[in-house]
Amino acid sequence: MSDTIFGKIVAGEVPAEFIYEDEHCVAIHDISPQAPVHVLVIPRKAIPKLADAAEEDGELLGQLMLAAGRVARQLGVDDAFRLIVNNGEGAGQTVFHLHLHIIAGRSFAEGRMVG
Repeated sequence: MSDTIFGKIVAGEVPAEFIYEDEHCVAIHDISPQAPVHVLVIPRKAIPKLADAAEEDGELLGQLMLAAGRVARQLGVDDAFRLIVNNGEGAGQTVFHLHLHIIAGRSFAEGRMVG
């Protein structure tokens, strides 16, 4: 298990309220939310960052996306949310245990990315 705060949360060494959990991941509210809804989806397997994922992690990565959708539905934000993965310090990653940010509850029209 990872020695990061997220690894300790997943291992039960640091208390946290899981708003979702399954065999692949857990979800918790971010302690420094950037929007009215800001949830972290954290895999049970410690992968430092997305670029470190290996071929055998493909199924896990898919399960994280499915879990993000489940959490968004559970929170009632499945019509409009952002899913963010920061990869590396230069991209804003502060905890080196791969995690997804579900951000919702405010308008994201400004600075819109084409896609």
